[in-house]
Formats: sequence, C-alpha cells, structure tokens
Amino acid sequence: MRRRRDRRVGEASAVLDIAIDRRSPVPLYHQFALQLEQAISDGLLRPGALLGNEVDLAVRLGLSRPTVRQGIQTLVEKGLLVRHRGVGTQVVHNTVKRPLELTGLYDDLEAAGQKPSTRVLHNDIGPASGEVAAALGIGKGDSVVRLERIRYANGLAVAVLRNYLPADLLPDLDTERLEATGLYRLLHEDGIRLHRAHQTIGARAATAEEREYLEEAQGAAALLTVERTAYSATGEAVEYGTHLYDAARYVFEIQLLMRT
Repeated sequence: MRRRRDRRVGEASAVLDIAIDRRSPVPLYHQFALQLEQAISDGLLRPGALLGNEVDLAVRLGLSRPTVRQGIQTLVEKGLLVRHRGVGTQVVHNTVKRPLELTGLYDDLEAAGQKPSTRVLHNDIGPASGEVAAALGIGKGDSVVRLERIRYANGLAVAVLRNYLPADLLPDLDTERLEATGLYRLLHEDGIRLHRAHQTIGARAATAEEREYLEEAQGAAALLTVERTAYSATGEAVEYGTHLYDAARYVFEIQLLMRT
C-alpha cells in the first residue's frame, strides 16, 4: 500500500508526519482530522500551537483547500481547534471548568492555572432597563453602572461579561482597574461583601457581534448563557450580570446529592 508522507504542519512547533492514504475508503478530510486529533491528544500539538491558514496547509499537505477546511471544521466542532481571523487555526487551551460557587471568573481562571486578562468595551452610567431594574430592586430609569467586557484566558476570548450595579454603590469604577483584575475583587477591595446569588444557566447560538467578540467563525459558536444577581449579607442586590461563555472552552461543574 502506497502512502504519501507529508511535511511540517503550519507553524506548530512539533514536526508531524501526516500520512494520507489516497487508496483508503476513509475520506481524506477524515484522515487528516484523525491524525491532527491524535497529535493533540499525544501532546505533539500543544495548546496555543498555530497550524497556519488553510491555503498554506493545503499546499504543505498536498490536499485541496476544501479537504483541509472540512478536516479543521471537524475538530473545531469538537472544541479542539479555534479559528482566529487574520491569524489562522490554533489548538485550543484546556477547557475551563468552573464550579457553581459565588466566585468571580477572574479568580476561577487563575485557580485553574489560566492567565486571565480583560478588555473593557463599555463603562458608563445610564438608566436601568426594566429587566435590570427588576433584578436590582430599583426603579426603571434609575442610574446604574453599565459594564461590558471580554474576558480572555491565555490570550483566547472565553466570555462576554455584561454587568449592572446601582450607581450609588460604585460611582467611579475605573476602566484601568477593571482591566487589571476582576469585578468581584474590586467590590471586595471597596468593602462590599457578596453573600449569595441567584443564577440561571442556559444556551443559545451566538450573534454576529458575539462571534466577532469571541473570534469564532460563522456558525461555529454555541454559547452558554448565565444570568446572575448577587446579594450582600443584608439582602441588598449588589450586581446583576448577563454573561456569555464559549461552550467549546467552558463548562460548569455541579455536584448532586441524593435526597434522603
């Protein structure tokens, strides 16, 4: 049986022998995907490694671009690869596992050995919508701090965070501080102690804007949705958040106990 032995895959640090058997009944894209998946599993392609763009890969491997694209898409859907506009395809970092506890995402990422960073998209004060007012127990139109941020783990976008706080609670929430650490840490530093929270988890498809924020290709992003209202020890609503997480890179862990 004759096989074509191919060369280094893109910019990945490891040298991979991709063996394409053109006489095999297994589709070429599937052969390509299986061997890439095995290389990731074996640690030959480590998290963060770049494969390069599809055109370069097709030339290097002697495959058509549609074949390479289909193979990559297979692993994107499995959450093993991610596409970055203008950069190429990258091996995904380990999935972030977050316990269902009243903690901030920034702290959870650090605890998981990830390197968190933040980009603030919006930080202003404006009138509360009906939804926000109901969650915070204030009047519709009352002033609230409105935050929108992208949270990164090891340089990859994992979440879009939208938070609302009563304006008299933290009227001067500095953008520079928000980009340096987590919101819950800032609340703690300012003497605001969170005691409990009500949280709802769901899922939906990403909008075009959200795909852009999370650097996902068209149709590739499924999102976990989280709505959370956090309360102080006195029962006062401190913060209302609507958060979106890349489902390929993020999971919530829940421990269940049998009722006796």
